[in-house]
Order: sequence, then structure tokens, then C-alpha cells
Amino acid sequence: MKLLKLAVIALFTLATVSNVSAQDENNPYVLGFGVNVVDFSEYPVNNSSWNFLPSISRVSGESYLEKGFSLQFSGTINSIDVGVNNAPVDSDLYWSADLNVKYDLNNLVGETSQWFDPYVYLGGGYVNVGDFSEGMLNTGAGFNSWITENLGVNFQTGYRKGFSDEIAEHWQSSVGLVFRFGGKDTDGDGVYDKKDACPEEAGLVAFNGCPDADNDGIKDSDDACPNVAGSAAMNGCPDSDGDGIADKDDMCVDAKGTKANKGCPDTDGDAVLDKDDKCATTAGPAANGGCPWPDTDGDGVLDKDDNCDNEVGPASNNGCPLPIITEEAEAAINMSAKTILFEFDNASFQSGVADQLDAIVAIMNKYPKATFLIAGHTDSIGTEKVNQKISDKRAAAVKAYFVEKGIDAARLEAKGFGESSPIADNMYKDGRSLNRRVEIKTTNK
Repeated sequence: MKLLKLAVIALFTLATVSNVSAQDENNPYVLGFGVNVVDFSEYPVNNSSWNFLPSISRVSGESYLEKGFSLQFSGTINSIDVGVNNAPVDSDLYWSADLNVKYDLNNLVGETSQWFDPYVYLGGGYVNVGDFSEGMLNTGAGFNSWITENLGVNFQTGYRKGFSDEIAEHWQSSVGLVFRFGGKDTDGDGVYDKKDACPEEAGLVAFNGCPDADNDGIKDSDDACPNVAGSAAMNGCPDSDGDGIADKDDMCVDAKGTKANKGCPDTDGDAVLDKDDKCATTAGPAANGGCPWPDTDGDGVLDKDDNCDNEVGPASNNGCPLPIITEEAEAAINMSAKTILFEFDNASFQSGVADQLDAIVAIMNKYPKATFLIAGHTDSIGTEKVNQKISDKRAAAVKAYFVEKGIDAARLEAKGFGESSPIADNMYKDGRSLNRRVEIKTTNK
């Protein structure tokens, strides 16, 4: 009875410390058959004391309970030829029916290899030998070596002790084949539903039965790109250009870019992406396709603002060259020139003329590229020859005044026209006074 108590305590202890799923949890049923050996010696090590029936002599069936425990039913048959102390026996028939509780030791030590799946057991049975029978306590150990997921070889040995002295205590060992079954694998991926995190989808053992469609080592449920192989750093997505931006978020998958530009480069830093930049290496505005605005004539006024992009001109004139002289300036010169009057029969200026001459000088200075013809004229009094000389002198007098005031002489031509071009009637004094004049005309408009 002491042995029985110890065995019960041992099984109770195993049950309380176990928290690992048993190896046969997903295959809750096991059938086995094989041969058994009965030995009435103190230790089952001497085969001369074995009782052996050369046929299938043991059958068993098991049902998984929980936490590594299984319920085992077995039946054996044998022929006893050697009894206690190797005493010969007249071939008594031996048979037994047993009910044992098994405990898978993998629940304590962790999963071992498929070739060594150890267990211990404790239970009881009914044994008959010849004319004697009694209930007996069973305790022992064994292991399975699994050839496949469902087929294995079983080795077991145990000790039997009766509750009376009808049958001597003895050892019984067995070896045989076992078949485990009953596990459900809905998706057929080799991972049973009880352990399959994705029981409706075929997957991998490494991912508890969940799929990895792109075979990138990241299960689909954690993969942002489940159908395209990628890296863990990119949550399972590829990064073809290696810029740290997943292809799915990268507008330029074949060119390294920045996150701010959605994976696209901007080589010249002009905020126009290279893919849209007609001048990717030269900064320019988006309005011109990322190219700088041209300045064809090099006058500092960009073509977009230059009304004369093939002619040099200042910004103040929208890039167009300034006129040599404006019509307004010409008109002002002519207006002032009409008041440049001379004394009779000579080249002396009438009083008050200097102010008008200075006004003309100011205009000439404003338009330094303009050149001028100073035309001298006379009235008709006197001979034509004399009048020609006087007109020459009057034109020369005006030129001399301009030169004295700083106007380049090369810009000025003085020429007399005598009495040939009157602007008033020479029959009258006032008309003759108007004819004694100079006219100033621009010669290079």
C-alpha cells in the first residue's frame, strides 16, 4: 500500500506543475499492438526469466485528457513457463486487463525529439494466471519513437503488485507499434487546428499555421505587403531603391528620394521632383518646368519679363532698348529751337535765347546716343550768297554753344540753308524775323 500511496502522490504532483500541452494533444487517440514479456524475477534484466508468447500479445487504446495526461486501456495475453525464482511452470495462461493514467514527461522538460517521447504511468488492472486472479497496482515508464507524425514504436516496462498474495508481484514489458489519430487539420498545412493560429488558411509550422504568401519570413497578418517579398524593417514590403521608403508608398521606386518627397529625388533642390524637372541638375521654378528662366539677350531681364528678349534693354523699359530719342523729346527740341532767333544780318542770338539753348542741352544729355543736324536759315533780304554765309554762321554758333555746354561735337552737324526754306512771309518784318532761325533734327532715329 505504501507503493500505491507514493505513486498517487507522484501523479498529483505532476498534474499540479504541468502547464505545457502534451505531445499528443492534437492527436487525442492512440491505438497500439505488439508483444509483451512477463518476468517474476526481482529485476527484468535476465532474459532466461522472461515469459514470451511469439505472437501479437498486447493491444492498447488511449484517450488524451488534458495537461499531458492520457487514459490508457490495455489487454495482454501470455504463457507463463518461468515463475518466481526461475521455477518452471506448466505453461499457465496469463491475461490481464488494465486501466492506467499516463503522463507525458515533455510537459516537465519541454519538447524532446520525435525519437524520444517519454512518459510514466500509474493505474490498476485485473490479472489472471492459471487458476488464480486478482486486482493489481500498475506503475512504470515508457517512451514512443515517432517514425511519422502518426506512426511510432512504443517501448514500455512496468511493475505489478497485487492487493493479496494470489499472484506474485512481477514485471511486464512490451514493444509494439502505435498509431495516433483524431487530430483535425482543416487547412491541411500539417498544423493541427488546436495549435493553428490560422486554421482556415494553409500556413507554416514556424508561424503556428499562418501563411506567408510571399515567403519573406513575415507572416501575412503582420505583413503590410503580403503578396510581395520584403524586409522586416519595411513591415514586409520591398524597398527597391533602398531609400527607406516602402515601394507601396514610393512614387519613385527606382530612384532614391526623401520621405518629404514621397520617395522621389530632387537633385537640384528646387522643389521640383526630378521626374517632373526638365532641368534636374539646375534649379529653376516649377512654372518653367524646373528650369531657370532664360535671359537670351543677357540684359539681366528674364525672357518671361523681357518684351525684347533678343535685344539688350533695361528693366525699366521691360528689357527693350531705350530709343535713341523719343518723339516727345524731339518735339521739345524743335519747340525750343523755334525760339532761337538771331539779329538781322548776323549770327548773334537775340536776348533770352540762352534759356532755350540750355533746355535743348538737357534733352541731348538725356539721350546721349542721338545725333543732330543744326540747320541755319535766313530771311530773303540781301544776296543769296551772303545769306548762305550768314546761315552757316548761325548753325555754327548754335553748335559752338552746345559744345561749350558739354555736348560731344561728333554728335553735331552744323549746316546753313540760306534763304531757301522760309517758314514765314519775307514781305513782312515779323515773317522775316521768324525766318532768321535754326532747326534741330535728329539724324539717327
